Amino acid sequence: MTDLTAGLNALRRERGFLTIEETFLLSDQSVTVMDPFSTFISRDVRIASGVIIWPNSRIAVGASGSIDIGAGTTLHSGVRIEAEAGSIRIGADCDIGQEGGFTILASAGRDAVVIGNEVRLNGNGSIAINAEIGDGAQVIGPIRVQNCRLGAGGSFREPDPDKRGGVLKGCGVARDLEVPAGMVIQAFGIFAEAPLRSQSFFHPQVAANT
Repeated sequence: MTDLTAGLNALRRERGFLTIEETFLLSDQSVTVMDPFSTFISRDVRIASGVIIWPNSRIAVGASGSIDIGAGTTLHSGVRIEAEAGSIRIGADCDIGQEGGFTILASAGRDAVVIGNEVRLNGNGSIAINAEIGDGAQVIGPIRVQNCRLGAGGSFREPDPDKRGGVLKGCGVARDLEVPAGMVIQAFGIFAEAPLRSQSFFHPQVAANT
């Protein structure tokens, strides 16, 4: 071990992060870390098998926080997941942080961010305070999401758009909103002022030939 690596590991230990070698050895648990030098993971984070973590990611747990990441989830470059207090639970087979990263925060003991299975969170947005992001739901774009509930449904691969999980897309602030399954709010500013529409409004289905 070089003096530089030893110094970097000492800094990591002081802040409760895995060392570079320990981060790399998550592969023994079927967790793929593409660049252990630029990835910071707290010792108390629970990560299921099949998770892929791309460079420049930070997953940090405070003294009274908890983070669980489900099997098969992908964390793209620039993802920041931090629970100084409260809890963050991410389901299986999620896709988080394409197109600019994504931030998920819980900073108070009452905060609970619950993210279901096959959720897609992309475009440099954030989720904080309390949120319930149901199975198959999506947040697409640089949106600040706080105290919102997106209904559970199929993933973005579901052929019928009105059966997919709830969606927020655009940019701006989404606060204290509920988006049922099959519905979407698109806004470029304050989401509370935008209409709630069916997803087929944006993705009309072509009728089958008879």
